Amino acid sequence: MTQETNIRRHTISVLVDNEPGVLARVIGLFSGRGYNIESLTVAEIDASDSLSRITIVTSGTPMIIEQIKVQLERLVPVHKVKDLTLEGPFIEREMALVKVVANGEKRVESLRIGDVFKARVVDATISSFVFEITGTADDLDRFIDLMQQLGEVDISRTGAAALSRGTSTL
Repeated sequence: MTQETNIRRHTISVLVDNEPGVLARVIGLFSGRGYNIESLTVAEIDASDSLSRITIVTSGTPMIIEQIKVQLERLVPVHKVKDLTLEGPFIEREMALVKVVANGEKRVESLRIGDVFKARVVDATISSFVFEITGTADDLDRFIDLMQQLGEVDISRTGAAALSRGTSTL
């Protein structure tokens, strides 16, 4: 297998102290070594212990992914690093707000497509809708592609949020 075909998408979950500068250090680790972050989500998950979860989606060869995990584990505010892609089955979702500006039949069609994708209308005007949609990155990509065929589209998208299935925790 060549190096190029051995590149795989990985979802990495990192438990860190919720303090100023932690996210900048994690991002610096990636940018300083030329690694790309495809998606990044961070939020406090435990206020009493002041802990946050950072979910990073990146791609690389097994060697590069291993380097990333080892370097993340060396950062002082990092408590735990888990490569969900390698650990077993996991659930990954994104959320997007998608504004579609359309009139007439295209407006009606956008509502039909929204219904098929279980997108919720969170704002409506005479000439636009804002949909809220949650799903896999591929689901969101398909929804956005279809909406772009119907009219002008404005998009705000979160990064991936992910958890392992079953009893395993971070």
